[in-house]
Amino acid sequence: MTDLLLRKARLLGRDALVDIAIRDGIVTSIGAAAPSVPARTTAEVLDLEGRWVAPGLWDHHVHFTQWAIVRRRLDLSAARSAAAAAHIIAARMVAEIEMYEPIIGYGYRDAMWDDEPTAEVLDQVAPHRPVVVLSGDMHACWVNTAARDRYGLPDAGVLREDDAFALQMRLEKAAPGDEDLAISEAAVAAASRGVVGIVDLEMAHNLAGWTERMTRGLHALRVHSGFYPAELAERIEAGWRSGDEVPGTAGLLTIGPLKIITDGSLNTRTAYCHDTYPGRDTRGVLTVSPEQSERLLNQAVEHGFTAAVHAIGDAAVTHALDSFERTGATGTIEHAQLVRHEDLPRFGALGVSASVQPEHLWDDRDPTERIWPDRADRAFPLAALRDAGAHLVLGSDAPVAPLDPWRAIAAAVHRSADEREPWHPEHSLTREQALVASAGALRVSEGAAADLVVLEADPLHCVASALVRMPVAATLVAGRFTHRTL
Repeated sequence: MTDLLLRKARLLGRDALVDIAIRDGIVTSIGAAAPSVPARTTAEVLDLEGRWVAPGLWDHHVHFTQWAIVRRRLDLSAARSAAAAAHIIAARMVAEIEMYEPIIGYGYRDAMWDDEPTAEVLDQVAPHRPVVVLSGDMHACWVNTAARDRYGLPDAGVLREDDAFALQMRLEKAAPGDEDLAISEAAVAAASRGVVGIVDLEMAHNLAGWTERMTRGLHALRVHSGFYPAELAERIEAGWRSGDEVPGTAGLLTIGPLKIITDGSLNTRTAYCHDTYPGRDTRGVLTVSPEQSERLLNQAVEHGFTAAVHAIGDAAVTHALDSFERTGATGTIEHAQLVRHEDLPRFGALGVSASVQPEHLWDDRDPTERIWPDRADRAFPLAALRDAGAHLVLGSDAPVAPLDPWRAIAAAVHRSADEREPWHPEHSLTREQALVASAGALRVSEGAAADLVVLEADPLHCVASALVRMPVAATLVAGRFTHRTL
């Protein structure tokens, strides 16, 4: 007998109503909607009254613990100058009782600022209380003198790349004891947006944490647990391989890819490029050499791991593709924000997926025109990658962008977050393409896992504003509701 019967559902791109039967977490049948409920069924029956049902959505690039914690921090994303950011911090200090715990903020983007984020700017409003502000792309931390002293940092001001990552990891470890509550709340929020799975690329060890939470009952998501080179030997010694299921987690937790960060970001001007940045004698920063990348990818191949290689600048993308080609490794290039034309077909030819975060183009539209004005036509080349044969998967890079796949889908389709015309619309995806890049398929099929999303609107034909705010009526993982408004 079936466990759940979803009646009178609509599949995307089809008009006829269907009944969807689910048993043991699998879609067992999809047939024309019957006029009435079968008399002998013992399944739970839910009449969807013509709502749309689609495969559940994935976020293929998340730093989940950071996302959970950042949701509780001070948002500085609206600041249009260092001085404005300082005013926001000063207001928080006035609103709180006097304390010496650090103020942790996030979301500042200084690429378009006319003033500099210096330690002195923060010291003027917080001379004694430590202040740490994470940049919107997470590749920099802006700290005051009190934070320098509190954490024993080499200097105050802006820390970039490895120094910034090291401080962020310390802040995670110093998070209050309700971290599990924050993560549970974030998982619930993700489920409410139709998310059924994530690739977690948290820098801190995340496998033990997810195992413990899932054994205690957190079943909101499927999780592919990624890891970094510092953890490679540990995972090899444990005998793990990418795709292995972790016992005791109901099949929801699996071993993910080896993550390698090879360059920086646009905002910090550390993305590694073939050409120098206009007006600056720098091509960015290559944080992992091609030789190191090849050595790590060879180890990944030898021990059965896929790889996720961070490459934002076009030279970093070239080096990443070279390393995949020389080693035969499989996996993804994360971001692929700037790509040379001659590198586009190499993704498909090598079987390397492009793991892209379309909402970043909303944030980086103006900085790209300012920092890469001579190459903006090659930035976020989603359609060009797909047309050249690349397999695209969408993500958010949360907390860089919100963990909400509908925002990523909308950005991939419309390439404009305001009243302006779409930015380089030749690189837009169709709605069908964007949905497939997020969910893996456009329509529910028999024999597939019952990881589903029930929608109040048709994402293929609704107005643009409804797409980005898509109302989700229910989400199911392995046939069980993780979000439900019906």
